[in-house]
This record gives sequence, structure tokens and C-alpha cells, in this order.
Amino acid sequence: MSLDFQSIRQQVMLLGENALEQAGELQNKREQALEILVENAQNLSDLRQKVEMVVRSYDPSLRCALPVAEPLTLASPLPNLPEVATLIAADGSQITPDRHAEVNFALINTGAIQMKFGSADPPETSISSELLYDEQLYSAAGTLTEAQVALLRDIKEREILVKLAKTAAPPVVTFTDGPMELWGAKSGESAVRADFQERLKQYLEVLNQLYDLNVITAGYIDKPAANLVVRTLEVSMVPDAKLSEIADSHPLWGVTDIALYRQILQAGERSPIFAMQSQMLKSYRGALRLHFFYLNVGQTGRPYLVRVEIPAWVAENEDYIHALHAILIDQCRLMGGRPYPYLLHRAHETAVVRLEEKTQVTQMITQELRQRGLNVGEISSKQYAKQVPGRTRFSL
Repeated sequence: MSLDFQSIRQQVMLLGENALEQAGELQNKREQALEILVENAQNLSDLRQKVEMVVRSYDPSLRCALPVAEPLTLASPLPNLPEVATLIAADGSQITPDRHAEVNFALINTGAIQMKFGSADPPETSISSELLYDEQLYSAAGTLTEAQVALLRDIKEREILVKLAKTAAPPVVTFTDGPMELWGAKSGESAVRADFQERLKQYLEVLNQLYDLNVITAGYIDKPAANLVVRTLEVSMVPDAKLSEIADSHPLWGVTDIALYRQILQAGERSPIFAMQSQMLKSYRGALRLHFFYLNVGQTGRPYLVRVEIPAWVAENEDYIHALHAILIDQCRLMGGRPYPYLLHRAHETAVVRLEEKTQVTQMITQELRQRGLNVGEISSKQYAKQVPGRTRFSL
């Protein structure tokens, strides 16, 4: 037995005692947030100006939603599907460097699936597998970390979209799983920051290629926990005289955007489009500036909200928004009671690297090195102990 279940049981009982009271407090905050949203539904200019003043004078790191042109309470109905379109979804997986293994390598596997909407042609899959070894495993900050490999994976996902979009029949609609904003080490050691900036430059170049190709592109965030809109409402609640305290002012703490818009959006409807306000997003300028909206991909009586991130060139084109909105709902309905874009699901199945495949790649590398008379390392004692027969713990 590896857990102290008696201690955990006592903690669970305490959790239960507090849960009911906390749930009541959170519901009161949700109702308050909805009231403030309704009150400010048309005050878009005032909200923008206040957010901009906070960023300029009090908290440059403020991360929130910036109203654009649509009322905050908008529930945009489901538009008609386009007659024709090319849909492309991409997903990636990776093997990160492991110093405990007999050979050290990384691998990025990118899968994409393409289909012609409105055509009887079957979907086409594409796979790109890139092995990283020797000097490719290192940056100025040392051995590539899991986060750095993930950065490369995100870039590869968009690169395969560009490759396929170049020969696809327009209009082309593409989506990937997760945010469009590139996440990684934005702070810390100078070498780590420099590596991230170099990757970000590559990423922005790929986004510009999608822009040049007039691609309708998006990032799909399933079960988002963000409070971007709620944070904007909190800014609206703070008197101008106390804006200097905004960084520590969280009167709606615990309320999420999806909890707010679940009370507004019916099945198939989308929220207004917001621009993203964040110090981290200053590199995404012009046509690349990131926006988002919430979308109820659930069924009547069973709401399920997701966040969809889009660049400015998509956000500012009504036809693009209508096509993306309708296609995402259609894709999610193909999955039945557990809504998720069908093509993203297929792309994940294409890209995922399984344990036996990792083992096979390891064997391929060790065999190649031995055939050339080179020495191959051995697994660490720590890893060997984990693999002793009879152990039930799973570890890569």
C-alpha cells in the first residue's frame, strides 16, 4: 500500500464539510458576474478604455478579454454550413529526451487529416516523424526540456497545416487542439528566453504563411478554465481611485467564463468575439493578433462550452467566422454525446506515439549503432528498478 488512506479519508470528509458552503458562495458570485455582464453589455468603449488605462498605468501584466464590436451578451445563432470547404486538422505528440534510457533521443510525431466538405471523397491522412539526436538535443540552456520539445511540436503542427493548405481547394479551414498562443519558457535564464524567442519567431512566420494563404485557422480549447471575460468584469468593478490595487483585486475569484456564458448560450450558439489582452501577446500584431470566442457545442439541456482562439484576419471576416462556427458545431455533432471535433480526434489517433512504438525506435537506434561498432549505453539503475518484473507502477 502506497497511500495513507486513513489520512486521506479524514481530509475528504473535511473537503465535503466545506464544499456546500463554498458552492453557495460561488453561485452568488456567478449571479453577480452575470448582472455586471448584462449592465455592461453595450459599454464596449468604456470597458476598453478602462482596461487600456490599467495596462498603461497600473498593471502591464493584466490578462483579460478586450471587447471588440459585439455586445457582451451576444448569443450568435448557428449559421448555415458552407457548400464546399477543405477541412484540415493537425495534432502532435512527442518523446522527450530521457537520460535514464540506454540511448538518448527525442521524437516529434505530427499527424494531420484532410477532408473535402461537401464531397464523397474519403479523408486523407498525413504523418511526419522527426527524430532529434546528438546536437539537436541541446540548446544554449542545455538538454531540451519537455516544454522545449512541446514548442517544437506546436510549430510542426502549424507547418503541416501550411504544407497541406498550399495544395488544398479553398476555402480552407484548419484547426489544432489547444491555444494558438505559443506557450513555453518566457522567463528565467537568458539562454532559455533566447531559445523561446527563436521558436516564437519561427511560429509567427508559419502563422504569416497561413495568413497569406487566406486560411481560416483556429485553436480549439476543450473544457477551458480561463476567466478572461470575468477578469474584465472585475476591472469594471474597481473604482478609478483604487485601480492601483487592481493586481490584488479579485472580487469574482472562482468564476470562470464558461460558467458565465453557460447561462447565455444555447446549443450551437457562440459568444461575442474578444481580443486577448496580455503582456505575453505583444508579439502577435496586426493580422496575427489573437482573439477568441466561446461556443456551446453541447445539446439542448446538456450545454458544453469550449473556447476557440483565432487570429485577427479570421476574427475580422464575417464569412470566415460563420464558416468556422458552423463547421466546428458540425464536427462536434459527429462525435455524439461527447462533443469534440471529429477531425481533431482522428488527427490525435494518427499522431499519438505508443509505448511499444517508443520501444521499437529505441531498438532501431541501438541496433544501428551496434552494427557500426559503436558502444551503446545502458539504462540507469533507477530505471532498471522500475522495470523489475512484478512491479505495478507504470512509468516511461
